[in-house]
Amino acid sequence: MAIAREGMDAAAQQAFTRPIPKSAGAQRRYLVRQLKGTRAVADALGVTQRTVERYVKDQIRRPRADLARRLEDAVRARWQPRIRAQARKQAATSTGLVVETRARFGFTAAPGTTDDARLRHLTLALPPHHAARLFDAQDTGANEQQLRDLAAEALGEVYFRDGGRRATGLEVEFTDVEHLEFDL
Repeated sequence: MAIAREGMDAAAQQAFTRPIPKSAGAQRRYLVRQLKGTRAVADALGVTQRTVERYVKDQIRRPRADLARRLEDAVRARWQPRIRAQARKQAATSTGLVVETRARFGFTAAPGTTDDARLRHLTLALPPHHAARLFDAQDTGANEQQLRDLAAEALGEVYFRDGGRRATGLEVEFTDVEHLEFDL
C-alpha cells in the first residue's frame, strides 16, 4: 500500500480551486486534451481506443465502477498542476506540512532507556525543510519505504527529540502504520 505517497498527493489536491469534471465524457475529453489523443488515453486506462472515442462523443455515458475509478484517478492526477505546484512550494518554503498518523513507534537509544514500541496517534506540524525533503523524495521517485523513513525521521526530530533539545541520538522506528495523512 502506498499510504505516504497517496497522503501527499491528497494534501496537494486540497489546494484545487475548481472541482474536477464530473461526467465520464467530460473527464475523457479532458484527458484527451492533456494526453493529446485518444490512443494515449486508451493506453493509460487499459481500454480500447474506440471505447474512449465513444465516451468523448457521449455515446457511452456510464463506465463500469473500476473504469470510473481509474478515470477519476487519472484526471485527478493531472488536474491543476500549477495550483498543486504552488501549494507544494509554499509548504516547502514557508508553511510546512501537518502530519497525522497512527502507527507503532519504537526507538533505538542509549542503554538503560525504554525502547519498547507502542502505538501512538500523533498530529504534528512539520517545519518547511522536512516538507521540502518529503516532496523532493516523492518527485525523484522514492519508494513507499523511503517516504515512510523520511516521515519517521521528521517525526523523530520534531516530536521525540524536540528539535535537538532532548533525547539526542534517539532513532525512531516507524512501523505498523494504520494511517498517515498530510495537510498543507
